[in-house]
Amino acid sequence: MSVAEVQHTMANETLTDWDSGLLDCFEDASTCCYGFWCGPCLACTVSGRFGENNCLPLCDIFCGVPIPPAALSVRAAMRNRYGIKGSLCNDIFVSCCCASCSWCQMHRELKHRKKNPTVQQIYVTKQMPGTYIIF
Repeated sequence: MSVAEVQHTMANETLTDWDSGLLDCFEDASTCCYGFWCGPCLACTVSGRFGENNCLPLCDIFCGVPIPPAALSVRAAMRNRYGIKGSLCNDIFVSCCCASCSWCQMHRELKHRKKNPTVQQIYVTKQMPGTYIIF
């Protein structure tokens, strides 16, 4: 199986929606309050639980750029890891205009995934020296 076939197979995976909408803060009042009263703390929590550096979201505060790099990168990575529908253009828009709501949505998504973990299996076989097949 070639790299193109692997990419094609991955592209055919069924994409899902976010567990909750961007503005569904009242679905989880504790996350809503956490994000409202201490947004940077929530962002650091989400980043850490997602497997990134806890301090990554502090870049958004100290960089002073119109597009918050941590919010955008974590959102795009989460969407890709969990096979969530969307686009990079939408991620940019949400990260710029509704960063607090985006961090809350990502926190709710991680809480949902913790209850219902996503299991992915990757099998690698060696065919010839230097040649691997991933499926």
